[in-house]
This record gives sequence, structure tokens and C-alpha cells, in this order.
Amino acid sequence: MLLAQAAGAGLSRGFNRVLEAVVRIDVREIEFADGAKRFSGGIGSGVIISEDGLILTNAHVVSPQAVEVSVTLANLERVGAVLVGWDHWTDLALLRLDTVALKARGLTFAAASFGDSAELYAGQTVYAVGTPHGLTRTVTRGIISNNDRYFEDSGGVNGYETGAFNTWLQTDAAINPGNSGGPLVTEDGKVIGINSRAYIGAENLGFAIPANVARRVAAALVKDGAITRSYIGLVPGVLQDLERFYALASNTGMLINRVDPGSPAAKAGLRAGDVLLTLDGRKVDGRFPEQLPPIQQAIASLPVGAKAALEVKRGAQTVAFTVQTEKLESRVGEEWAFEKWGLSVRKVTRAFARENQLLDASGVIVLGAQPGYPAAESGLARGDIITKVGSEPITELAKLKNVYEAYEAKPEPQLVEAQRNRRISLYVIKP
Repeated sequence: MLLAQAAGAGLSRGFNRVLEAVVRIDVREIEFADGAKRFSGGIGSGVIISEDGLILTNAHVVSPQAVEVSVTLANLERVGAVLVGWDHWTDLALLRLDTVALKARGLTFAAASFGDSAELYAGQTVYAVGTPHGLTRTVTRGIISNNDRYFEDSGGVNGYETGAFNTWLQTDAAINPGNSGGPLVTEDGKVIGINSRAYIGAENLGFAIPANVARRVAAALVKDGAITRSYIGLVPGVLQDLERFYALASNTGMLINRVDPGSPAAKAGLRAGDVLLTLDGRKVDGRFPEQLPPIQQAIASLPVGAKAALEVKRGAQTVAFTVQTEKLESRVGEEWAFEKWGLSVRKVTRAFARENQLLDASGVIVLGAQPGYPAAESGLARGDIITKVGSEPITELAKLKNVYEAYEAKPEPQLVEAQRNRRISLYVIKP
């Protein structure tokens, strides 16, 4: 019925093919919250992009915490899938269908093709395809409202950073919960975006990851399962309306809004208020917000451990700096739950430590303490940073796991040292 309607509307055979490549994704995941380990379920969309069963979807649809992924094909048959790679920075994830099960059951599928998102223009007709609220393979029509929309990082993937390295496609094609991960498609059936988000409470404000970004990320994920990026610790700002205060010509340089404490940039001597003029000899233009992601992508694309040459305007002087890159890390670390204590925690990462001006990345953050359990009874609360148990410094989450294993074998009171509001306090976890 749906295919006949599409054909009747004058859409191409290629459009019908992309409909056959769109899938519903049901996910069961582990969550560590409120002092316990729990299972949760969710529904999203995806699009098959290769003949060997690779599916592109959103990182917020399927995460590394997924324990079960089920895919509903265009013929309504269900088959399992596994996570191939995950990149919260672009909100993209890659799955692979269970090809053994497909072959055993004689199931077939279609694969969609990418278009060139750089050729899109405002006013161009597009279609959002997906499974909003679980309604399989629904099509909504709209236009490209803006082909270069900028978002500041909003922690959009379960607290993970998202959107620093690309702008977004804005569309008025309806995107609802469940559409996430489905394709944004042109009339000739080319995938030119992956639907990702919508403004809650607004009418027809949907956003998609450009296909050119999605194609590049998918290729890296199928190769390595993850994307390694570089970091130097600059937080950018726009120069619009500020040029005269810095005696700069228009379209020259990028304002450095902040330098992360302890970062390579801080160690090199860069500071807030500097204006970055060149990166490895290439001129930088960060006058408008939409121009910031390409600059951040250029930094992220440098090899980890490489030395980057930066030319900076500071006051009336132009100063040269050399910065050695580090591997980019998320502020969100590994999570775990110690159920007999009623305690869920997250590893402190280097990025989190720098953002919160901690001395180092030691310790674990308390995500939750379940009422009535030993951790809550001791006084531990959400936001505390556990740095030591007994005489054992908790430098890594694995150290706390070892302590807990010993506790399970022989339950005894545990003296816990934790930081709260930059003060150290002691707590006793009793069996």
C-alpha cells in the first residue's frame, strides 16, 4: 500500500527502494542509575546502506550498553543485529544485520544510496522516513528550511557531547519520537541526511545530520568501530561585532572563549581572549557560529600526538605557539552499579576533571544511592566523587570493582573517602 501510494504520487523507483531499506529498531539496554542496574527499552529507525547489511542510525537509538537489538525489515520480518561502531560526537551508530539468520530464513532486503548533502538548498523538497512512535515506515514531506544550522553542544546523547564537528540540516518535515535514525530523502530516493532531533514544543523544527558527514563517519566505524579525534583544549567563540575591539579585518580569526585547565593549549600558554589566526599555516575564519564546527573538525582531524602550529593575535602582537595534540575524550566515563551497596557510579574522565577544575582524573562520581541500602545509609549522595576506600586510592573504576569483589566474599565495613563541594568527607559503608 505504502509503495503504491508513493508511486502514485509521482515519486521515483529510487524512492520506493529507499522505503524498502528503512527499518524499525527495537533496543534493550542496561542503565546505571539511582544506585542500581536496570534494563530499559526504546524504539528508533535506521536505514540499510550496504548489500552486506550495514544499518546507519543514531547513537542515541543504540549505544554500547545495548544487550539486545531487533530490526524489523520492510517485509515486517524481524531479525537480530549487532553494534559495529558508535560515535556520540555526531550522534551516529552503525549496526550489522545477522546475515546468518537472514540466509537461513531466506530473507532479503534493499540498500539505500547516499546523495550529496552539499548540493542541498533552502526550499528543496525532502521526505523524512522512519517509524515515529513505532509506526513502521511512515513518510512525511517538507522542505530544507536551512542547510547549515549551528547548535552549541547540548549533551544531546545521554549526557555525551554532540554536534561539535558539524552543522545540521533543518527541515519542516515532521520528525517525531521514533523517527530518530531514519533517513531524510530527496525525491529521487537519495539519502541526504539522518534524522536526529526535533524541537519539543515547536512546530516543524526538525534536524538531520548531513549525508556527507554520515558517509564519512560510517566508513570509519566499519573500519575501526570508533573514531579517534584530537584535542587541544580550545573552546571557540564567534568574532561577529567584535572585530573593531581586536583591530581585525572582517572574516579574520576565531575568538578563543576559554582554554581548558591543564589542556595542551593551556600548557602552551594560550588563554581566553586570544584570537586564533592560523592553524598549521591555514587562515581561520570564525566570524559566524556556522563557521565554528569546520574549525573544530580541522583540529580534531590532526593526528593524536602531532604538533600543531598556531598563530594568535594577543593585544597588538601576533604570537606563534606550538601545541601537541591529545586524544579527544568525552566528559562521560564508564558506568557501573554495585547492587549490594545500592550504589551506581561513573568514572571521572580527564575531560570531566578539566571542566570541573579537579586536580586529576582519579575517582568515580556517584550517580545515585538507593534509599535504604548501605551507600545511602552511609551518607553518600549523587555528585560525590569517591577517591579512596580504606587504604586503596580509587584511580580507576577497576579498583573499586576489586574492592567490591572482596566485600562480596567477606562483607566488612568500608571506610570511604569522597569529595563533596571541594571538601573531603569520610563515610562508612556497613554490611
